Amino acid sequence: MARFLKMHGCGNDFVVFDERAGSLGLTAARAAAIADRRTGVGCDQFIAIEPAPENSNADAFMRIRNPDGAEAGACGNATRCVVDLLARETGRRLQVIRTVAGNLPSEALADGRVCVDMGPARLDWPDVPLARAMDTLHLDLSAGPLADPAAASMGNPHATFFVSDVAHLALEELGPRLEHDKLFPERANIGFAEIQASDRIRLRVWERGAGLTLACGSGACAALVNAHRRGLTGRRATIVVDGGELDIAWREDGHVLMTGPVATSFIGEIDLAAYPP
Repeated sequence: MARFLKMHGCGNDFVVFDERAGSLGLTAARAAAIADRRTGVGCDQFIAIEPAPENSNADAFMRIRNPDGAEAGACGNATRCVVDLLARETGRRLQVIRTVAGNLPSEALADGRVCVDMGPARLDWPDVPLARAMDTLHLDLSAGPLADPAAASMGNPHATFFVSDVAHLALEELGPRLEHDKLFPERANIGFAEIQASDRIRLRVWERGAGLTLACGSGACAALVNAHRRGLTGRRATIVVDGGELDIAWREDGHVLMTGPVATSFIGEIDLAAYPP
């Protein structure tokens, strides 16, 4: 039997396993089976905490898998959850989480929220990546009533559409079409952003490999970056997602800071042998 935690950040939920003491055999197939909401535990992303690589200057490595088992490069909400766990375990508020996208310095704040330095936003078309050279501030991409998104990478690819009323979009139909558009060789997370004020954005995100979620931390970062590049907001804003609010700031040095809540839903045990290897 393996112990796990069910956690979430603004409703973006995770099954979290700790492999620092040894491998549990958490393969892509096994992660996908456990992530299934009908026959497994169910989650938006599957998280494994592993030992930090040597000379990484990190406290732990976080491996992220989408519900289809594919590995993801970044997940801001999951990073906050892991930071909260390690801070409670060690008594140290400052933690550095290593991902395939690099180190994420973080701090567990006194008010219970966690602030994560998500690293610099990458804005060149090969970094997103896009399939061909293009101005990432104005993509040649449209679907139904949507057109002219902006793109950015926060360790994973994002495209942000700016809309007048996000509540009345058929995201379940538009999201999959855009995620798999040939412009995105690695697929993409698709954000739908409604600018409500210079410091407030209403956002919904169709996540690559996960679908419509209650929150997407990296998507919130990309939305703020793209909104500021368009001259629609300042460098800091509250991002209102379906599951709550995130505070996003794009510093002058290019790094994006994300601050938001963390919650543990429950702790459980699972028989890993009951799931495919």
